[in-house]
Amino acid sequence: MTQDKVIFTSNLSELLNGYVKEQRAIGYKYIKGASLLKYLDIFLVESHLTEKRLTKEIVLQWTRKKPNETDSTRSGRISIVRGFAKYMVRLGYEAYIYPAAAVTITRYSYMPHIFTEDEMRDLFIVCDNAPVSKASPNRNIVLQLLIRMLYGCGLRISEALKLKLDDVDLENGTLLVRKAKLGKERLVPMAETLTEQCRQYSHKVHSYGSSEDYFFPSPYGGHYKEGTVYKLFRDLLWKAGISHSGKGPRLHDLRHTFSVHCLKKWVLNGEDLTNLLPYLSTYLGHVDLRGTQHYLRLTAELYPTITASIEEHYSTLIPEVFFHEAD
Repeated sequence: MTQDKVIFTSNLSELLNGYVKEQRAIGYKYIKGASLLKYLDIFLVESHLTEKRLTKEIVLQWTRKKPNETDSTRSGRISIVRGFAKYMVRLGYEAYIYPAAAVTITRYSYMPHIFTEDEMRDLFIVCDNAPVSKASPNRNIVLQLLIRMLYGCGLRISEALKLKLDDVDLENGTLLVRKAKLGKERLVPMAETLTEQCRQYSHKVHSYGSSEDYFFPSPYGGHYKEGTVYKLFRDLLWKAGISHSGKGPRLHDLRHTFSVHCLKKWVLNGEDLTNLLPYLSTYLGHVDLRGTQHYLRLTAELYPTITASIEEHYSTLIPEVFFHEAD
């Protein structure tokens, strides 16, 4: 259900449309949110709602746990209807706001796969030996650099694929990430080794390119699609002997791995994480420190030898929730 096809038909359709527009106006893509609201809209139609209000009875009926529904899925529905109810109340309508304390709504239930240094080495070896494709002659060198960039810079896959030639400063070794999450921009410094690989790659792929060309161009025009890269990534995992299933590892886990490996290095070097966490948060493009802080807990859980150091010095920075960083 794409954002263009979400059409609300209930008695609250005008308000639902207004709420979706507001969320997108402040920077959220709000595609999944709009889809969930459509299910609420259908429920309202089936409930024969005639008044422009959201009663407690309606809210509790719609948020009731369904058979075989996971807690995280139900929490998502609760979160959506709470946000919409708050919007209605702000506009002067009567709406029941589901109590926040009544259910644990956590963004941190997913446990990402953090690649070991050996796994990353094996992955790079497989990338470097990827065969040339007749249908896509540059695919092998695109994968070699793309995987290194996702891990070396902690980029989201969408951010990397949307990079244009003019966004990659080969002289100063920086990436300009445009229109990232919430429409923000940020400048991402690269290590000199990665910058040099970008120079060599650009010489092979973009000898006569224009500034508007995508840095990772698809042979069919535009840039590579996320789904295409994900399929290629799963093939790389198989060849590298890294076990995987439908739940992961995901491309996004390279971003998680970058963050955890970075924190591990800082802790072992005795760096002051209180001062450094804001820098990592900015580097990753996080809205606030919450997402970055969860990497600290995960680092402690994955590396028992440094757990004592983390708990002794930074226990107040570790939030009391499970980890999930879909960002």
